[in-house]
This record gives sequence, C-alpha cells and structure tokens, in this order.
Amino acid sequence: MAPKFDYTSMGFITFDALCRPVTAIPPGGDTYFVDEFTLAVSGAAGSAVIVAAKHGLKARAVGGVGHDDMGDWVLMKLASFGIDIALMSRCEGFTTSSSVVTTRPDGQRPALHKRGATDGFFIEDSEIDDLLDTKILHVGGVGLMNRMDDSGRTREIMAEARRRGVITTLDVFASTKADLPKVEALLPYTDYFLPSEEEAAALSGLTNNRELAQFLIDRGAKSVILTMGGNGAYYLDSDGQEIRSQAYEVDVKCTCGCGDCFNGGFATGLLKGLPLPEAVDLGQASSAQNATGLGSQAGVRDYATTTEFMRRTRRRALL
Repeated sequence: MAPKFDYTSMGFITFDALCRPVTAIPPGGDTYFVDEFTLAVSGAAGSAVIVAAKHGLKARAVGGVGHDDMGDWVLMKLASFGIDIALMSRCEGFTTSSSVVTTRPDGQRPALHKRGATDGFFIEDSEIDDLLDTKILHVGGVGLMNRMDDSGRTREIMAEARRRGVITTLDVFASTKADLPKVEALLPYTDYFLPSEEEAAALSGLTNNRELAQFLIDRGAKSVILTMGGNGAYYLDSDGQEIRSQAYEVDVKCTCGCGDCFNGGFATGLLKGLPLPEAVDLGQASSAQNATGLGSQAGVRDYATTTEFMRRTRRRALL
C-alpha cells in the first residue's frame, strides 16, 4: 500500500510578523513607518512543508503550538494550503514559537524570536506508525526541539524511518559547535543533510565546502547539500558525487526562509523523479522565488510556475 503522505515535515514551525524596509529601531517611544507588513508561517519545518504543498505534494506538518492566538493562526494557515495538521500538538505551558522580522532594504532579516512550543512537542509511541506513513520525512529545526532531541526521540524516529525505507532529510537552526552532538546523533539515519554553508561551518569548524561536507558525511550522512544564498548550492555524497548549482538572478525583497524553501523544493524534485542535479535546481528555484516576496514562501506559487521560473530566469556564474 502506498504511503498516505508524500512529505511529512516535523520540527520548527513558527508564527512570523514581518515588515520592511527597516534600517533602525525607533528610539524611545518614536514610530517609524514601513512600506509592507505581513504575517507568515515560517521555520525549518513550516516553510518547507508549505512549499511542498504548493508544489502539489500531499503534505503533513508535525510540531507544536501554544494555546494562543498565534497558534490558532498557524493551524488555520497550514490547513489553508491543504496541509494535514492531525499531528500538530497544543503544548501546555508553552506559547507558540514566534518572531518579529525586521527586513532590511537588501533583504537581510534580523529577527527577534520567542522560543516556544517547538521545544515542547513530543511524538508518542502510539503516533510513530502514523508519522512514518510517508515517502519523505523531513526533520527541520534541530537545536530548537528540546523535548524531542534531549530524550532521544528524534533519533529513534529517524532510525525507524531508515529501517522502513522512508527517505529522510534533515535541517538545523542557526547551529553552533555546541549543537554538533545533537546533529551527530541523527546523521547516521539521514539521507540528505541540508544546512546552510554558515551552519555547516559552525558545526565543523571548517571553511572549505568539500571538506566540511565530507566532515558531515564521515559522521554518517549519506549526502550533504549546502545552501549558499547568492552563491548557489553545493552537493556531495558518500560516493564522492559532487554537484555545484548556480543561483538564480532575482531582485531580493526578503531572504527569510530561503534555505527552508530550498528543502521543500528539493523534496518535490525527488518525488517527481527528477535527476538529482535537477532536483537541486528545483530547490534553488524555490529559494529564489521565496526571496522575491515578504515572508517565507510568499514568492512560491505552484509547481508549474516554479518550472517556468527555471526556464526563463538567468543563473549567476559559479564562483
């Protein structure tokens, strides 16, 4: 029997309030005016699952929200994209993970973040069969999933996914060297590890992309894809295959969630049976479209639009 879901995204799901352009915080009780303001579901799991759903995958979100207005809105918004929310938890004693994102004129997005229910959700034994009824399991937000990670439950779930033949993808949140033990515990069960170049460098202490990707492969990952913003993406796997993917040239409005949108786009390519370089390019295109709007996935519409974007948009030269 075919799995119930194409793509299940578990982990960091956050409520974002974004405005632009912001060049400074007003002093005292002053007010500055901005041109745009919006709300979005974001996070390493949230942005990825919305892109997957927009691309037509049967998608499920798994994580936690609080008993608050932000949680109500997150669940409503996820469901509006046709995403299954049956395994989204209301976590007692936690607010919804939330951010205020102050987007700069160049698209950079300093944020003020309140940790919340991502730290508090937990997958019970009775929920694991349902959770793993999927073709791809994406875990996004290691470093913010305290109850899941500290108990070893994330590792147990990924190990069971590997045993069942579920494709596993993994992403982190703004990692530091201190997060390496949590990540190392998961890499032996990871088919595709998808950190940013900066996150991978922080974990490994290295700077050369091939060397830091190999560092992560040596610790168990089958494949590593480094997202590098305007410099594209770099792929290395345990067989030594390398792929360098050029970034697409776009007018950047906001870079919030670009790496997370890459993850949803790449998974779409895998499930549609694209050759691996084309799947990486689809991730790149999803990330680039995201950068053209304010708020995660704002620039992503549907699969046909993404493939058309790939056909008509110029690529940057590889460095």
